[in-house]
Amino acid sequence: MKSSSSIEDLIPHLLQAKKVVVLTGAGVSAESGIPTFRGRDGLWKKYRAEELATPYAFISNPRLVWEWYDWRRQLIADKQPNPAHLTLAKWENIFPSFWLITQNIDGLHQQAGSRRLLELHGNIWKMRCVDEGTVFENRTTPLPEIPPHCPDCGGLLRPHVVWFGESLDSALLSEAFRLSHECEVMFSIGTSAIVQPAASLPVAAAENGALLIEINAEPTPLASVAQFNFYGRAGEILPQIHQALLQALEKNSSASLGKNRTTKARKTEK
Repeated sequence: MKSSSSIEDLIPHLLQAKKVVVLTGAGVSAESGIPTFRGRDGLWKKYRAEELATPYAFISNPRLVWEWYDWRRQLIADKQPNPAHLTLAKWENIFPSFWLITQNIDGLHQQAGSRRLLELHGNIWKMRCVDEGTVFENRTTPLPEIPPHCPDCGGLLRPHVVWFGESLDSALLSEAFRLSHECEVMFSIGTSAIVQPAASLPVAAAENGALLIEINAEPTPLASVAQFNFYGRAGEILPQIHQALLQALEKNSSASLGKNRTTKARKTEK
């Protein structure tokens, strides 16, 4: 199939889809004003994210790491879901099977209303006890105690996120690959398609026959694999797709209703 950037061409495929999976990355969060905290703009007190988001950094200086995460949480606290987040939450009610897989840790998908959600890299608003493994949600900003301690056992708490040098939760990753293998349509939105293992999910979907749609600010390695490529802001493109989909669904519903009425009328005449 030749690559297309036509929403009109995409809609018939979405109307037929029963199993849809979406992978989102930092590009979606960026449209809500969430900084990446990496790269040239990622400096904090002369430290880079790659130096602080590691198990070694936490063991060496948990207070320093938590000061950084407390600062990040305060920056994120007032950010709101954008139209991309809100559209994806609505799709849970449209497709029979819909799952959202995200690399983002800001919790904006949940805030938008998404429930069929896999957070591959964790959630910055959750903390995990290093002794018991218990996970807590905590949205207090700023934190009253740094580093925070477990309310149950008094042990040290750490951010419930995946750090550099750590593996993703194996059960979560297996589920993400299962969904990707089984889906009929997969969207890759706001992700560089470089960071592994998440970057392999759209490829796995495509290799198993799924229709692959890329929505991103610029082309990624998926550009040559995707059947549909939309370049621009996800917060603008997704609502356009959603509106076109709703119009098509309404048209189909009206046509079906009219057909049923015609069939009833003919039966009555007989």
